[in-house]
Amino acid sequence: MKNQYRGGTIPFLGILVAIASMTGCSKKDLTRPAPEVAVVTLQPERVAITSELPGRTSAYLVAEVHPQVNGIIQKRLFTEGGDVKEGEVLYQIDPRPYQAAYDTAAAALARVEANLPAVRKRAERFKELLSVNAVGQQDAEDAAAAFKQAEAEVQALKAGVESARINLGYTRILAPISGRIGKSSVTPGALAAAYQGPAFTTIQQLDQLYVDSPQSSATLLEIKRKLAAKRIKGSADQAKVKLVLEDGTPYSQPGLLKFSDVTVDPSTGSQVLRMVFPNSNHILMPGMYVRAIVEEGVAEQAILVPQQGVTRDPKGNAVAMVVDVSNKVEQRALTIDRAIGTKWLVTEGLAAGDRVILEGLQKVRPGVVVKVVPFEAKPAPAAAK
Repeated sequence: MKNQYRGGTIPFLGILVAIASMTGCSKKDLTRPAPEVAVVTLQPERVAITSELPGRTSAYLVAEVHPQVNGIIQKRLFTEGGDVKEGEVLYQIDPRPYQAAYDTAAAALARVEANLPAVRKRAERFKELLSVNAVGQQDAEDAAAAFKQAEAEVQALKAGVESARINLGYTRILAPISGRIGKSSVTPGALAAAYQGPAFTTIQQLDQLYVDSPQSSATLLEIKRKLAAKRIKGSADQAKVKLVLEDGTPYSQPGLLKFSDVTVDPSTGSQVLRMVFPNSNHILMPGMYVRAIVEEGVAEQAILVPQQGVTRDPKGNAVAMVVDVSNKVEQRALTIDRAIGTKWLVTEGLAAGDRVILEGLQKVRPGVVVKVVPFEAKPAPAAAK
C-alpha cells in the first residue's frame, strides 16, 4: 500500500504544478499592457499630378546652307559660332560669269523691244489697208503674225533676263533664317557645286527649343482614364511643363506641351511628346539630355501615406496596418499610383480618417488591440560642425 501510494503521488503533484504554471501564464497575459504604436490620421490633400520623362532638346528652326549656283567662293562674311540675321550675306561666289550672262540677256531683250514698235505699226497699217482692199489678205496676215512673234520673243527674253538676274543674286549666299551659325565646311577659293555635297554651314534658331520625349501609350491611356473619371482636373494636351537639366538643376523658365504624336511606334509602344521652352539666355543647346516634368493635372482629394507605413506581403503587394475605431489592428491591401516626395499616392485601400501605423509595426499583427499615440516626425540630425 505504501509503494502504491507513492507511485500515485508523483503524477498528482505534476498535474498540480502544470495547473499552477498555466494559471500564472494566464494572469501574466492578462496583465501585459497593449503594445504602443504611432499612427498618422490620413486627410485628403490637393496635389499636382506630374510625370517625369526623359528627352532630348532640338532646335526650333534648322536651316542648312547650300549653294544654288556653281562658282568659286571669294569671301566668307560671317564669324563661326556667331549670331546672324535673316537675309545677311554669308558667302560671296564669283559673280562675273553671271553678271555677263545677265548683261547679254538684257541686251538681247533691248534689241527686240526696239524693233517691236515698228512691227506693231506695220501690222496696224496693213489691217487698215486691208479694210479698203489696198493690200492682199495674205500680206495683212503675215504682218499680224510677225507682230505676235515679236511679242512672244520679248516675253521669252524677259524670262531669260529674270533667270539671269536670279542666278546673279544666288552668287550672294544669304542666311535663310535668323539664329546661331555653326562652323563653315568651306573656305575662300573652294569650288561651290549647286545643290551638291554637304552643307556649307548650318543655322539653328535657339530663342526657343523643342524637347522631344517618348511616353508609353499605356501611360497616356491611364491619364485619359483619370481625366474621364474626374480624379484629375485639367487636360493632358494643355499641360504645363518644367525642365530639369542633366546636372540636376531646374530650368528657370516653364514650357508648354505642344502635341503628342498621333502614331504609336510599334517597336517601342511609345508616342513622342513635343514640348517647347523659351531659351532667351541660350542655356539650352540642341542635343542636351533633360528630364521634363509634365503636369498632368491636379487631384483635389488625393490620399497620401508616408512611405514608412507601407510594406510588402510575400507576393509583393503593398499593404498597410490600420487601427480601427476599437483600436484593433487590421491589414489593408493597397493600390499605389506613384511616389510624391516621401509619400505614396494611394488610389485604393485607404480613405480619409484612417489611422495608419508608422511606428511599432514589428510589435503588432492583425486583430491585436493596441495603444495609439500620434506620430511625431523626428527632426533631421544637425550637420556636423
